Amino acid sequence: MELQQMRYVLAVAETNSFTRAAERCLVVQSALSHQVARLERELGARLFERTSRRVRLTPAGAAFLPAARQCLDAAERAVAEVAAAVGEVRGRLAVGLIPSVAAVDIPRALRDFRERYPHVRVSLRVGASEELVQQVRQGSIEVAFLGLPTTARLTGVAFRELAHDRLVAVVAPDHALAGEPSVDLRRLSSEVFVDLPAGTAGRAQSDLAFTAAGLDRDVAFEVTNADFLARLVGQGLGIALLPSAYVPQLTGVATIEVTDAPTRVETVVWSREGRTPAATAFLDVLDLPALDLPGGGRAP
Repeated sequence: MELQQMRYVLAVAETNSFTRAAERCLVVQSALSHQVARLERELGARLFERTSRRVRLTPAGAAFLPAARQCLDAAERAVAEVAAAVGEVRGRLAVGLIPSVAAVDIPRALRDFRERYPHVRVSLRVGASEELVQQVRQGSIEVAFLGLPTTARLTGVAFRELAHDRLVAVVAPDHALAGEPSVDLRRLSSEVFVDLPAGTAGRAQSDLAFTAAGLDRDVAFEVTNADFLARLVGQGLGIALLPSAYVPQLTGVATIEVTDAPTRVETVVWSREGRTPAATAFLDVLDLPALDLPGGGRAP
């Protein structure tokens, strides 16, 4: 069994096509197909069901894929560790972030990282905090920037709190509240809201605050993207609560201080064990020493 064969299988599984997999791997299709068939003979099981219309994993293929990914990751990491041992950081770095991250200037941090470590290939994955922290636990991403309620408790990752931020009310420019110096949750509870999906960390920040105040509210629109959420607010479809450090970049909306506003905590998390040289270097660029972070913590 060869690593290249595993790469071919992974490419076919991700593209659902031998033709597209060959294009991705920069080989002719016949060579890729031959190597996959050779691996299937060695394993004694077919990894793909092939028809004239589609290619899909067999149960055996689905079972093979996670281990193959681990082998490829381990091989890539071995190369990166050797390079790091002789003073050069190579390999890949997967970074996750919420759309409204504000405590760290991610593009600037990546620019500084790129200047120091030009041989590292970086992938950015934008998602919800609870999804990102799970991916860090699983090892599919190495560093993630989250926005959490103050009551959140992280487990299975190393972390450091970056900033606390109060939420502010965001309304359309012609809304009755626009121009008010401040407002409280009781007044806001009579409004229609646009918010993140129920069950997400971003939504929980507001839900917990209203519940603690003994108030109900009407969330008429759920949106997974904070920028698009603000666009709906700008059209007068509802109001929203968003982090104060994030809203200055928005256009077409007005903001109002909330006297009893909920608070969120921006946090960076990374794997408790087995950091890659690239992840360690990125934490260093962020001015967060990778080991025994002062003021940081390790989740149980």
